[in-house]
Amino acid sequence: MDNRLDELFLQVQKPARYTGGELNSVYKERERVNVRFAFCFPDLYEVGMSHLGMKILYGLLNGVEDVWCERVFAPDEDMETLMRERGIPLFGLESRDPIGTFDFLGFTLQYELSYTGILNMLELAGVPLHAAERGDRCPLVVGGGPCACNPEPLCDFFDLFTLGEGEEVNIELIDLYRRHKAEGFSRRRFLREAAQIEGVYVPSLYEVAYREDGVVDAVRPRDGAPERVRKRIIADLNACYYPDRFVVPFIDIVHDRAMSEIFRGCIRGCRFCQAGFIYRPVREKSVDTIDRQSRALCENTGYEEFSLSSLSTSDYTGLGELLPRLLDWAEPEHTNISLPSLRVDGFSEELAARLNVLRRSGLTFAPEAGTQRLRDAINKNLSEEEILDTARKAFSGGWTAVKLYFMMGLPTETLEDVAGIAALGQKIVNCYYANPDKPKGKSVNVSVSVSCFVPKPFTPFQWEPQDTAEQLKEKQAHLRGAVTTRKISLSWHDADVSFLEGVLARGDRRLGAVIEGAFRRGCRLDSWSQYFSLDAWLQAFEEAGLDPAFYANRRRPFEEVLPWDHLDYGVTRDFLIQENRKAHDSVTTPHCRQSCSACGAARWKGGVCVENRSDPLQ
Repeated sequence: MDNRLDELFLQVQKPARYTGGELNSVYKERERVNVRFAFCFPDLYEVGMSHLGMKILYGLLNGVEDVWCERVFAPDEDMETLMRERGIPLFGLESRDPIGTFDFLGFTLQYELSYTGILNMLELAGVPLHAAERGDRCPLVVGGGPCACNPEPLCDFFDLFTLGEGEEVNIELIDLYRRHKAEGFSRRRFLREAAQIEGVYVPSLYEVAYREDGVVDAVRPRDGAPERVRKRIIADLNACYYPDRFVVPFIDIVHDRAMSEIFRGCIRGCRFCQAGFIYRPVREKSVDTIDRQSRALCENTGYEEFSLSSLSTSDYTGLGELLPRLLDWAEPEHTNISLPSLRVDGFSEELAARLNVLRRSGLTFAPEAGTQRLRDAINKNLSEEEILDTARKAFSGGWTAVKLYFMMGLPTETLEDVAGIAALGQKIVNCYYANPDKPKGKSVNVSVSVSCFVPKPFTPFQWEPQDTAEQLKEKQAHLRGAVTTRKISLSWHDADVSFLEGVLARGDRRLGAVIEGAFRRGCRLDSWSQYFSLDAWLQAFEEAGLDPAFYANRRRPFEEVLPWDHLDYGVTRDFLIQENRKAHDSVTTPHCRQSCSACGAARWKGGVCVENRSDPLQ
């Protein structure tokens, strides 16, 4: 197929998306490989190549002698059109072989708007969309990632899902598959046995019953499948696999730098944040491990910048020791260190001084809400004075640009809270001009980015109604009117896109027909504005006889059976209900290092859950 592909590459805008051959790509001899795994990212190359999870699993799986993992990305419109015209199936970047001949097609589920893209990639690969229609010779279609915490809308299309962190469970799956393949592969028999692996969810082994009002009545396992499927975590990150090299792209990608993971999870408990709950408990790498891994990545890729990756970098307990260690070799080699995900209350004068030796760019913080009442409701545990004090430190350190992230449509939000976003931005502008040490001749820019809140599973807000698109648009107009200075630049997310995200995030299996209907109407790459069509989605809902408002805009009672209740991510339902009630009273909960709130994550007996504890864990 190489000659046919070479002809196509000459006719598309960015052929480097499809050619392969980048530095550190892995190539193996086909005849020495027993298991072929396609890591499929259902978005464009520039997005997928920025994804840390792909880099980890690509290196991990290719480290197994008889396994070859290849990368596969969604083609852009020009490439897809040519592939369909010429009858060229979707292929792996390394071998250029059709992925329909592989053993596994592993899709990462990073965001809900990628769902139609998954169906498009399956169709391009020549693989039946519905799992029930695949025979023993078809690849196993596997899903994992954050959206796997509610995979129900995708259950028609996947053979199995892996819940939680994938390093160990994927190796166990491949070991099981290798044995079944040697004995004569039976898809049904393999899936029944795979369901016994902790962290593996086989949706075909569960029957869902609905009540007359449309809510889930019960989810019943069969054929020996477990009643609840528990997520997997890696207990010791220092002993866990981490790549010493990344594939280096030929073209610019979204995050074109090395990434050094420093810990997993988050201590904070912000009530809107799904990642902060599903990745519990917090587990840190040692300073020695991070230093060694960071240096190896830079040496093996040639990158002149690397970021310290986590949900909240300033919460890493060894940051004061780590930064000087990294700077000892990064400064002489002119390598920049990026610190994303800084909390406002973690930005000290000492940290500002250390950042001064790095390449300076704008600082980014996330107050999330404009008023103290609402910040308390979402458990941000951040005061206005801390926010303003951080701004003063940044401006005294020479920064002239600050980016602030907020959310709109949060539970209990009022128009006063919305106007508070503009008021807080103005106070930060005033901090700059009140600073006697501000740079001469330079003005300040405060960028305010406002996303639309989407309630997500396994958070205290999983029962809350989402604002309608009309409500969100009214609030956006109110905020625009509240901004009175050109020193504040304002941007926000598309309310229609957020509405669809909210529908899919808390959907059930009946949405499979809607996803397929939208795909048949041309939907794919829905996260890109030029491809998104709400009308096509609404037509698909109408054809399926489903109301999207039922999923997005309805308050759920605490006793309702939720579509994901048979999946176990560690945090208990009682804890989430308690946190929801505290939100409505604007009462905060201390973070995990201040005190244990008995969320349920202590069952893993690791990480922050056992730090400095005198009482034994049950």
